[in-house]
Amino acid sequence: MTEQPETRPQRRDMEEKFPRALWVRLIVYIAVGHLFAGFIYLLFEVGAK
Repeated sequence: MTEQPETRPQRRDMEEKFPRALWVRLIVYIAVGHLFAGFIYLLFEVGAK
C-alpha cells in the first residue's frame, strides 16, 4: 500500500481548483443571463407604456 508521491498532489490540486474553461463558461453564462434578463425587463417597460 504505497502511494505515489507525484500523482497525489496533482489530483488534490485538480479537486481544489476549477479548470479555467469552467470559469470562462461561468462568466459567459452570467453575462448572457444578465443581458437576457435586461432585454425581458426592457420589453415589459416598453409594453407597459
